[in-house]
Amino acid sequence: MSLNILFLNGPNLNLLGQREQSQYGSITYEELKKKCEEKCRDLNIKIDFIQSNVEGEIVSIIQSANEKFDGIIINAAAFTHTSVAIRDALEIYKKKKIEVHISNIYKREEFRQKSLISDVVNGGIFGLGSEGYILAIIAMHKLLKNENK
Repeated sequence: MSLNILFLNGPNLNLLGQREQSQYGSITYEELKKKCEEKCRDLNIKIDFIQSNVEGEIVSIIQSANEKFDGIIINAAAFTHTSVAIRDALEIYKKKKIEVHISNIYKREEFRQKSLISDVVNGGIFGLGSEGYILAIIAMHKLLKNENK
């Protein structure tokens, strides 16, 4: 049985490799996407790897995910700290959810240290760079496999 996972990325993540390499490393968005797709192939997971700079679009994607996806991995980026709408959409989605951030939001500016979505997801991975994305995929795979036992 193949699992379907939505990997949803928020604003400015399309600029990875160009912005704040001290926080986000030098990996580009396309390189990160390819790395995640390769890991998913290894685990027999189908993945949709989506990025949007638009809050309402992210909400709509989450709302439509229930029928198609077994779980959501989300890096809401700046919307992590500001979007009640994304939080509410995630809360409505009753399947497995993992929050991931390339940087450690708890070691950054004060306004970035509050996640509005952490309390509505199953778990989070913070500050492990692009490897956090791979760890999130592995964790989601284990959560879903254990759920189906």
